[in-house]
Amino acid sequence: MATIQVRIDDNMKADADSLFSTLGLDTSTAVRMFIAAALENDGIPFAVRRFRERKPNPELREAMDDIRLGRNLNGPYSSGEEAVLSMLED
Repeated sequence: MATIQVRIDDNMKADADSLFSTLGLDTSTAVRMFIAAALENDGIPFAVRRFRERKPNPELREAMDDIRLGRNLNGPYSSGEEAVLSMLED
C-alpha cells in the first residue's frame, strides 16, 4: 500500500475534516474516493476551468438594472413591516 502526502493550509485541513466528518468520512477516505472517481472518469471528476465572472440571466440583469436605475421598486407591500409580517405568516 502506498502513502501520499499533501501539504495544505491548516484551516483548509480542519474545514475538510469537519465537512467529511458530517458525511461519515475521514479525509483519507474522501481523497481515496476522489482518486477512484478520477480513474473511473479517466480524468478529473468535475469541470476544471478558469474563474470568470458569471453573467446573470436576463431576468436577474433586468432586476439589477432596475435597482441601479431606481425603477420598478414598488411591490405588493406598502411598508417593510408589512413585507416582514407576510414572510412570518404560515
